[in-house]
Amino acid sequence: MNKSWISAARPRTLPASASPVIAASAYAFYAGTFRWVPALLCLLFALLAQIASNMANDYFDYVKGSDTAQRVGPRRAVASGDISPRAMLVGAFVVLGLACAVGLGLVFFGGWQLIPVGIAIALFALAYTAGPYPLAYHGLGDFTVFLFFGLIAVNFSYYVQALHFDRAVFLLSIAMGLLSINILLVNNYRDMEEDAAADKRTTVVLFGRTFARWWYLVNGLVAVGLVLPSLLPLSPWYDALIPVVLYLFLHLKTWLAIRRRSGAALNPLLGETARNLLVFTLLISLVWICKRVCL
Repeated sequence: MNKSWISAARPRTLPASASPVIAASAYAFYAGTFRWVPALLCLLFALLAQIASNMANDYFDYVKGSDTAQRVGPRRAVASGDISPRAMLVGAFVVLGLACAVGLGLVFFGGWQLIPVGIAIALFALAYTAGPYPLAYHGLGDFTVFLFFGLIAVNFSYYVQALHFDRAVFLLSIAMGLLSINILLVNNYRDMEEDAAADKRTTVVLFGRTFARWWYLVNGLVAVGLVLPSLLPLSPWYDALIPVVLYLFLHLKTWLAIRRRSGAALNPLLGETARNLLVFTLLISLVWICKRVCL
């Protein structure tokens, strides 16, 4: 595959879609409801849907003028001329079609009621930057990420395996949503001036960088607090502190770096934030899996 298409998929951000499915599946394993086929389908669907959204964003941000060849963020394929606008748009719809095909397989496990959920995910993957009211341009990007990378991704990944919802999983979904928002915050923190010039009213444009920095910090702390209740009852209880301490170390390290950097120097911190989310996910998942195996 051409390197430009790989870059257009924005692989550094993909932990945002993989992590909710991994966490939900790990908890399903702990609860004795894990089913590997729907778990795998959820993971594939989530990755394809995010890649399609990333490609659509590449196209529509170029069309709306918020991405140019002079941007300080990572190179964008359309704005840089690496991929034509038409090819990018077609690519986005092809990948979205593949995601929908995979999603249909989940109907056999979770029932026809999953179809409206899948349709909503497909529509919002495009509506994030497209349509008459692009969500990312009206301060709704963070809410969209929270909803689809948190509440929907986690709860329904668990549902297609267990066929019921769970309070601990709901709290987990809030935590994952908040940590996913942090990836977007770093991106918008870096691009504040460009976004403001293109009339892209992100929360960072609306409320400023100081607000974004503190929101980033609080999201990580709240996420830990939400997941702890599902970890502490496990024996020995201090096992729950290992993923918490390790994640908080990474989270605070990245937060402090955000405070000191600007412009292109923030680009590595976007990947670090996604990495922190994945590390947090793998650590808490390992705790749940180990406890189930040791039961």
